[in-house]
Amino acid sequence: MLTSLLLLPFIASQNASAGGVALGGTRLIYPIGNNQASMPITNSDEKGTFLIQTWVEDSKEVKTSDFVITPPLFAIDPESENTLRIAYIGSKTLPNDRETVYWLNVKAIPAAKSPIKDSNTLQIAVLNRIKLFMRPKNLPMKSVDAPAQLRFHRSGSQLIIKNPTPYYVTLVQFKAGSQKIPNTMVSPMESTTLTLPDNAQGEITFQTVSDFGANSATQKSVME
Repeated sequence: MLTSLLLLPFIASQNASAGGVALGGTRLIYPIGNNQASMPITNSDEKGTFLIQTWVEDSKEVKTSDFVITPPLFAIDPESENTLRIAYIGSKTLPNDRETVYWLNVKAIPAAKSPIKDSNTLQIAVLNRIKLFMRPKNLPMKSVDAPAQLRFHRSGSQLIIKNPTPYYVTLVQFKAGSQKIPNTMVSPMESTTLTLPDNAQGEITFQTVSDFGANSATQKSVME
C-alpha cells in the first residue's frame, strides 16, 4: 500500500526551501516591460530526485494564466540546479503608478520509487510560495524609502496603517510599545486596519522586508 501525505507550508526564510529543494529568494521583482524574470532553483539532496511543478496565482490566490513559466514541469536531479524563467503574457494593462502582487508557486514532489508489496511509503510534496511583484519602471521613489512614509493612526482599539507609496510594504517584528502586532503587508496607496492588542501603548516599532528578502533595521514611528 502506498500512503501519500501532502504538506503545503508557507516558507518565509532567507532562501525558500523544502526537502532539499531551494529557491534563490523569498520574493521576486519583475520590472514591467521586461521580457521575463528568473529565479534559481537548486536541489541539495545527495540522493533524492524531485519533480518540480510551477504556477502563478493572483493576489486573491486564484491560479492565473497571465504568466508562462519555463520549464513548467521538470525533474531536478540530486545536487543539481536549474532556472525558472517567468514571462508575463497577460492581456490586461497593469498599473503604471504602483506595484501589482502575484504568488509564484513551486511544488517539489519526491520522485516515485518502486513500491514494496505490503509496505507503507510516505511521500511528502512541499509547496514553496513566494511573492511576485510586478514593478513599473520609473517610479518616483525607491522601494527602500517607502517604509519611512508609512503613517500609523489609532482609532479606539484599531490601528490604521496608511501607505502613500507605490510599493507593497511588509511589516515584521511589529510592536506597539511592548505588545506584538501580527506581521502584515500594506498595499500601495491604500490603508490596512488591524486590531491592537490589549493595553497597547507607546511608539510603533517594526522591521520591513527588502527586495532581497532581508529584514531591515528596526524603525520607529508614533501612533497619531
